[in-house]
Amino acid sequence: MELNTNITQLSKRQMLQMCVENTNSILNRRALFSDGTELFRSPSQPDCYEVVKIRIRTALDNVDSVYLICGGTRILMKKAFSEMLFDYYECDVRLSDQKITYYFEVMLGTNYCYYNQKGVVSEPNTLYDFVIVPGFKTPDWAKGAVFYQIFVDRFCNGDTSNDVLTSEYSYIGEQVIKVEEWGKYPAMMGVREFYGGDLKGIIRKLDYLQELGIDVLYLNPIFVSPSNHKYDIQDYDYVDPHYGAIVKDEGALLQPGDLNNQHATRYICRVANKENLEASNQVFVELVEEVHRRGMKIILDGVFNHCGSFNKWLDHERIYENQDGYSKGAYICEDSPYHTFFRYRENSWPYNEKYDGWWGHNTLPKLNYEESPKLYEYIMDVAKKWVSPPYNCDGWRLDVAADLGHSNEYNHQFWKDFRKNVKEANPDAIILAEHYGDPSEWLRGDEWDTVMNYDAFMEPISWFLTGVEKHSDEFRSDLLGHADVFFSSMQQNMSKYNTQSLQVAMNELSNHDHSRFLTRTNRKVGRTSTAGPQAAEANINKGIMRIAVLMQMTWPGAPTVYYGDEAGVCGWTDPDNRRTYPWGHEDQELIRLHKELIHIHKSHNALKTGSIIFLDGANKFISYGRFDDKDRFVVAVNCGFAEKTVEINVWEIGIVDGDRIVQLIMTRENDFDLSAKVFYSENGILKLNMPPISAILLKTVNII
Repeated sequence: MELNTNITQLSKRQMLQMCVENTNSILNRRALFSDGTELFRSPSQPDCYEVVKIRIRTALDNVDSVYLICGGTRILMKKAFSEMLFDYYECDVRLSDQKITYYFEVMLGTNYCYYNQKGVVSEPNTLYDFVIVPGFKTPDWAKGAVFYQIFVDRFCNGDTSNDVLTSEYSYIGEQVIKVEEWGKYPAMMGVREFYGGDLKGIIRKLDYLQELGIDVLYLNPIFVSPSNHKYDIQDYDYVDPHYGAIVKDEGALLQPGDLNNQHATRYICRVANKENLEASNQVFVELVEEVHRRGMKIILDGVFNHCGSFNKWLDHERIYENQDGYSKGAYICEDSPYHTFFRYRENSWPYNEKYDGWWGHNTLPKLNYEESPKLYEYIMDVAKKWVSPPYNCDGWRLDVAADLGHSNEYNHQFWKDFRKNVKEANPDAIILAEHYGDPSEWLRGDEWDTVMNYDAFMEPISWFLTGVEKHSDEFRSDLLGHADVFFSSMQQNMSKYNTQSLQVAMNELSNHDHSRFLTRTNRKVGRTSTAGPQAAEANINKGIMRIAVLMQMTWPGAPTVYYGDEAGVCGWTDPDNRRTYPWGHEDQELIRLHKELIHIHKSHNALKTGSIIFLDGANKFISYGRFDDKDRFVVAVNCGFAEKTVEINVWEIGIVDGDRIVQLIMTRENDFDLSAKVFYSENGILKLNMPPISAILLKTVNII
């Protein structure tokens, strides 16, 4: 192609050809790439004082010079090696024990640009510099691991003898209820309904979970608690006997209309008797041992910002007041050994109601760490206990972690100490926090490992594929299928993570706090209280669900399946998202899809720890690539109801004309296809015909 061609008259393909062929005149900005994966930063998790090799990729013979700008120093990089389309420039940097930041300056004649976590930019911006934190390592076992979240009461009932009984005690103004029909919709105020799921039920279903391909179990809270969600802990030292084992079962149920839990002697025996508590902890040991025997991991939910009003330290319900082996709670008397565990507004003992609750909820007393060294030590011991023998848990998910304490300064100090204690007890344990918004101030190597990935996974994918907010509280037609918004949101939010944090981030489509993704595919706003539970199942689109699962299994991070999503469970936000697993009524085709995609995900390191590059996008269409030094994958998504013919710049991930590009799986509106169709690019561009509501995963395959 002649260089004096009128550029305004060129087609898209001719422009690309010109950029690739005439590299001596035009700086090929689309070829530039770097990130924090092993290919571009080695080692990717360096120790203090280690030498790190940093790389950037450019188009072949396309630049005059590349500089690494690191800590105010401008370092000329060397061309280290070349491939068919690209050159790789590198330099070595010796670390100290302090964080470093860097970006790149790329020059061709009078043309130049900068490259940072936002990609190619005209001006550097320190907010988007690459970051290295020496010594910050996240567990290798968690990188790209497939997690499975279990809301225990709704998963499987493996022992009916430990079921909560109707009228066993009262909770928030009414007596609790044992649900007799496993498939019943959760009630609108269903917090006091119990279906009977327990740890033995999980043990019973481990074969199923292993066959599904699950690597890690994440359990919602399992400690003694009066609610079915158990985010109001009653005793951090023991597994709830209703999830474990009840070996001593004496006492009476409440009489009709009686809400006084001092009369709930059956409940008091069940949850305060040490025989039951020790037996329940032993059931948990058996679960962990069986999980580990299968090569799987298990993490617990830690609720350390607040406890529950039933907690033995407070004892608002006076359950422990006259029980042997328990000290008086802080609600009972001012001289309680737990007095400093809570903050009081008035000195109105005995039975002081005037304590601080989280967000004003008196059922969720806020824990008062700043004024109680004893509480601090107690919780640090709890943190160590459950990741140490004989329990040997593999980490913690931390509930509302940014809310803990009464100041931001104390919050950070607490989590620094928490990390130190947990990692000393179990160096390979993961610390994963619930967090909304920018998590970067906690991800500096001395607090959390990572977070539940709302901002850089759940939220953008939900808006793009469904137009529905993650609680099903809002529909935005302007965000539905908007490729530019999707890519910019992902890029912006992913830039807040270190690579080692992103690779272990919990990528969920649904969970216990948000509507089920399958329900969001109906593009409707609603809750159980306004629309009724049946509406959550109406007009759903399983084709969109299939696309979402394919994206989940090909996106950087740890794909996390919320129990029952793989079986077709629907539901508005809580409590409706906590329906029971539909044993015997599963969507077997959707389960088979999960198995296939999980198998593909686990079979290729590029899908677990490789780079991601955004390739092309249009209305209701996106494509992206995943690659490492061995493999190259292309994902293309059409979430519209019309067939699309698309062109994808696969040369950007190193695919050259002549490479065999093989379909691993295509999902469609009504099914999925595993046939190994072969495609080839032309001039670096792959042309595909995408059916309505479809996604395709392709991989280059070498001919031997």
